[in-house]
Amino acid sequence: MLVMSCKDLSRAYDKGPLFEGLSFELFHGERVGLVGPNGAGKTTLMRILAGQDQSDTGEVKLHAGARLRILDQQAEFAPGRTLIEEARSAFDELLAAQDELIRVGEALAEAKTEIEQKSLFARFERLNELLSHNDAYTLDHKIEQVLAGLNFKKADFDREVRSFSGGQQRRLLLAKLLLAGPDVMLLDEPSNHLDIDTVRWLEGYLIAQSQAMIIVSHDRYFLNKVTTKTFELHNRRISSYPGNYDAYVKLRAERYEQELKAYESQREYIEKQEEYIRRVNYGQLAKQAQSRQKQLDKLEIVEKPTLVSGPNISFGEVMRTGDVVFEAIDLTKRYGDRTLFERLSFAMQRGKRLGIMGPNGCGKTTLLKIMLGKEQPTSGTIKRGHLVTPGYLDQHLKLLDEEKSVIRAVWPIPDPDLTEQKMRDLLGRFGLSGPIVEQKIGELSGGERSRAALARLVVEEANVLILDEPTNHLDIWACDSLEEALRNFEGSVIVVSHDRYFLNRVCDLLIVFEPNKAQLVYGNYDTYELLRAAQEAAAAEEARRQAAKATPESSSNSAPTNAKPAKRKRKFPYRKVEDIEADIATQETEVIRLEALLADTDIYRDPNKLTATMQAVETTKNKLAELYLHWEEASELN
Repeated sequence: MLVMSCKDLSRAYDKGPLFEGLSFELFHGERVGLVGPNGAGKTTLMRILAGQDQSDTGEVKLHAGARLRILDQQAEFAPGRTLIEEARSAFDELLAAQDELIRVGEALAEAKTEIEQKSLFARFERLNELLSHNDAYTLDHKIEQVLAGLNFKKADFDREVRSFSGGQQRRLLLAKLLLAGPDVMLLDEPSNHLDIDTVRWLEGYLIAQSQAMIIVSHDRYFLNKVTTKTFELHNRRISSYPGNYDAYVKLRAERYEQELKAYESQREYIEKQEEYIRRVNYGQLAKQAQSRQKQLDKLEIVEKPTLVSGPNISFGEVMRTGDVVFEAIDLTKRYGDRTLFERLSFAMQRGKRLGIMGPNGCGKTTLLKIMLGKEQPTSGTIKRGHLVTPGYLDQHLKLLDEEKSVIRAVWPIPDPDLTEQKMRDLLGRFGLSGPIVEQKIGELSGGERSRAALARLVVEEANVLILDEPTNHLDIWACDSLEEALRNFEGSVIVVSHDRYFLNRVCDLLIVFEPNKAQLVYGNYDTYELLRAAQEAAAAEEARRQAAKATPESSSNSAPTNAKPAKRKRKFPYRKVEDIEADIATQETEVIRLEALLADTDIYRDPNKLTATMQAVETTKNKLAELYLHWEEASELN
C-alpha cells in the first residue's frame, strides 16, 4: 500500500540548488536507506518530508490517515517530567482514548433510551477497536521493553529527564518515536550514541515492524541489516536501488558502467555526425548535412554519469618490522577498585590487522596507551617488536596543531627529501587539495581534520598504525577508501572501532571486551558474531540441561555440598588445538573466497549460481562457528 509520494521536489540555497525534481514513492513495509555524500541534502530532504522545512517546488503527499514522525535531533523536555512519564507521552492519543472508553462505558451503563444506547455502543466499539489494533492494553509492558532495549535501567524510570546526558536524551527521543509507531518513520542517524549491543537490539526491533521507514545512516552494517531498498541522493537527483547497502554498491557500479557506455557511444555518434556535417556542409551533399543536423538537434543528450567516490588514500611503503609486532602477557589494568581488563594475553604478528571493540569505558583506549608506552599496566608485560615505529591517531585528533595551516601541521619539519610539491601530492591522496592546504587545521571539518591526521602518519613513516575510532568523522565513501588503503598497507594495523562494517572489511584478528572478560577472536566481526551465536546457543542448552536436573527428586538426592564440581564433559572428539586452528584458517579462507564471488556483479545474473554460493557461505560459516566451539573446548580440556 502506498503511504507517501513525492513529486518534483526542489530546494536551493544561496550557493545553488541542493536537489531538483526529486520524485519517489514509499510503500507500507519498505525500509529505505537514504545515502549520499556530505552536503548532498539528505537532512534537508528529511525535514521537508516531515514538514519542518519547505521545498521550493513540488509536493509531499501522505496517504489519507497516515501518520508521519521524524527522529528529532534536539531534545526539548518539560521540567519535572520523569523518564517513564516522557516515554508514556508517546501514547497520549491512545491514553486519551482509554480514558474516553471508560467514560463511554459508564455513560452506556446509565443510558435510558435505545437511540442513546446505540450511539454510545457504536462509539465504544470504535474506541475498543482502535485500542485493540494498537495493543493499547499492554502499553506499560511495551514501554518497559523499548526502554530496556535502549539500555535504560528500571532505576532510571523515575529520574527527571533533564538530569540525563545528551546521548541518553537522544535515546529517549528514539524510544518515543518507536513507541508512537507512526505509519512513516524518518530516522536520521538512529544508531548514534548507541553501543553495539543496543544497535543489535534496534536492528531486530525495526526489522520486526511493519511501518515504512526512511533511514539516514553512516552505519553501513546497520543499513545492511535493516534496509530493503536504497535511495542515493547525489548530483541533485535521487536514484533508487533494490536491496540493502551491499546490493546498492554492486548495482550502482553496474549501472554506472552501463550509463558510461551509453554516454561514450552517443558522444562517438555525435562526433562522427558533426565531422560529416563539417565536410559536406558547403558541397553537393549540403542537404544531407542539413538533414543530419536536424537529427542531432532532436537528439536527447545523455549526460556524463558521475560516481560518488572517496579520496584515493594510500600509506605507501614502510620499513619491515620483526615477526612479532606486540606481545602482551597477563596484562591487567585497574583504577582503584575498578578492573578494566585482567590477565589479557595475545601476540600480534607482522602484517596483521587487529581490531579492538567493546562498550564505552571498558578500557579500549587505555590498552592502546599501554601498547604505546603512555600508560603502565597494573601488572603483566607488553613487549614491542623489533624496528616498530608506531603512528597514533587519537579519536579527538589532537595530533595536529590547530593554529597551523594544513600543510605545515602535516609537515611540521621541512625535509629535503620531501619537497612541498610531494607534500601537496600526498595531501591530494587524502582528498585535501587546492586552497584547503593553506587553511588552519582549526577551520577544517571533522572529516578533513581526520584525513589530514592520517596523512601525518605517512610523514612520520609509521609502520604500525594505531587508530582510535578513525571512521568517526568520515562519510561512507571516505571510509571505503580508508578500508581499502589499510587492506593494502604493508605494515601492521591496530584499530579501536565501533564500526562493524569497518571491522569486517579490515580486521583479521579481534579483541572483544565483554562483561568480566576479554575474548580473542581469529577473524573479523562476522566471525565474532558466529562465535557469539554459537556460545549463546551452547549456554542456553547448558541452562536447559541444568533446569532439567533441578527436579524435586534430583534435589533430594543431591550430592553433599562439599563435593567437587563435576568436570566438564567433552562435546567434541579429542583433537590438538593446533590442528583445529589450522582448520579454522582454512574455513576462514574459504569464506573470503566465497564472499569475493558474491562481490562480483556477474553472479547476480545466474540465480542458481547465486543461491548455491549463498548456501555455501552459510554452510562454511556454520562449520567455522562449530570449529570455534571445538577450539574453545580443546583449549580448556586438553
